[in-house]
Amino acid sequence: MLLSLLLVPSASQAASQGGTPVALVTAETQNLLIAVQLPSGHVMRWLRMPAEPENVETNGKYAVVVSPRAGAVTIVGLQRLRRLKILRGFGSPHIALMVPGHQLAYVTDDESGQLAVIDLVRKRVIRKVFVGLGAHHLAMSPDRTRVWVALGERASSIAVLNTRRLKAPGVIGHVDPHGEAHDLGFSPEGRRVWVTYDDRSEIGIFDEHTWRRVRLWPAGSPPQHIAFDQFSDARHAYVTSGTDGTIRIVSIRTERALRTVSTASGAFNVSTGGSLVLTSSLTNGVLTELNENGRVLLRKRVAPSARDVALAVLP
Repeated sequence: MLLSLLLVPSASQAASQGGTPVALVTAETQNLLIAVQLPSGHVMRWLRMPAEPENVETNGKYAVVVSPRAGAVTIVGLQRLRRLKILRGFGSPHIALMVPGHQLAYVTDDESGQLAVIDLVRKRVIRKVFVGLGAHHLAMSPDRTRVWVALGERASSIAVLNTRRLKAPGVIGHVDPHGEAHDLGFSPEGRRVWVTYDDRSEIGIFDEHTWRRVRLWPAGSPPQHIAFDQFSDARHAYVTSGTDGTIRIVSIRTERALRTVSTASGAFNVSTGGSLVLTSSLTNGVLTELNENGRVLLRKRVAPSARDVALAVLP
């Protein structure tokens, strides 16, 4: 049986429970999804993907891999680590989000400006909602009632969706990011939305209720990406700068940087699960695994280019 990511605070505990932590890496120049065992770095399997896979996201049972050039979204079963279905008919799908507690995925399509709702069990798209051209990075509130979607990689507007009906989300307004927004994420308690930029070395902190920016703080060179740790008492945010080859560990409570750790040049994307933090390098294919305090556990080149990475725990 596959173990949930949120129940796996460390690689050693995963092993003791009969699970193996695995990094799923998109190697877009090779059209592959690569499964890398942690922390050994052993490559377990390669799965062929539609052309130029970029983004990958996981939950306890599935992975979703998005290939913009091919206009395709691939559903992968994690129990046997195999392709289950390739969904086509997208313009340029880009970013996936797994809905916590439900076997649903949201995928943005920047060409059509739509958000696709995918039923992972039935393996089909059940709805497409227009949210705005350029629909790209997105984040969901912890209570699953709101989703913010950046309308572009350099977004001048962020669409806010009501997702109380998870299978039928709808736009309820727009947020001015006061700059070119890139990535975004809800803080674990749900009261703040952290927005990274493509035009400045800063992070904007927004109030989720008023939609107003309440704070700016320094960050690495843009664009940055962000993830939060997965503990019930989450303490840290992890903010990458692929240009600088760094990841900043930030206190969620004080919203201040605690330390900066070197990763790899081009390591833009970041993923967390339990006590593990993963980054992957777009420019040199290096996978970096860290613990929650920033200690490097693995640094290994796994592909010519490693666009994105997500954590899974295999039986």
